[in-house]
Amino acid sequence: MKNKIRAFLVDDHTLLRNALCMLLEGQSNIEVVGGAANGAEAVRGVIQAKPDVVLMDITLPDFDGVEATEKILAVLPQTKVIAVTMHVEEVYLLQFLNSGGMGYVHKSAADRDLIKAIETVVEGEIFLSPAGVQVMARQYRRTEKAAEIGPDVLSDRERQVLQLTARGFTSKEIGEKLYLSPRTIETYRERITVKLKLEHRSDLVDYAIRYKLLG
Repeated sequence: MKNKIRAFLVDDHTLLRNALCMLLEGQSNIEVVGGAANGAEAVRGVIQAKPDVVLMDITLPDFDGVEATEKILAVLPQTKVIAVTMHVEEVYLLQFLNSGGMGYVHKSAADRDLIKAIETVVEGEIFLSPAGVQVMARQYRRTEKAAEIGPDVLSDRERQVLQLTARGFTSKEIGEKLYLSPRTIETYRERITVKLKLEHRSDLVDYAIRYKLLG
């Protein structure tokens, strides 16, 4: 008999975590081996339980699901992590996939997509819900336009602003670090997007990751 897929649930909402547990336990090929309500509990629990699959909420009380995923995969690189979240913004999905995540399921479609997602990622394939596919399609079209534009077109200051923007700092915070006004930082950011033919902050994050500019 084939071994059951061992799943670990991470969500700070107990009712939702219990509902997902009931959904999974109703499957003959899946067993739930643990759960957690925050990032720290998730990292400890997953390392101890060593599940095949982790279902990870992105928004957690202490640190987010992206950071939790990175910490888990640093210790257990074979573990498959699926984001189960309400977030459909590009920046969340791209950061999660770049952290090593293997799947994305929108919470509103969990009852329809979750089992398929689990069965897909344990085979080593990536699973994206329809909302995730749309996000990646938009991102692909934009990054294709900028694919031939390398970071050499940027000045040293522009590269600094790009790096700090991609790391999540606000214009005010970047200005404080570089001793410039927030408005000047915005001007630099606008200049960067024009030079690289990008449109959104999430594009800058993806570009910085692809060209290893995060430092």
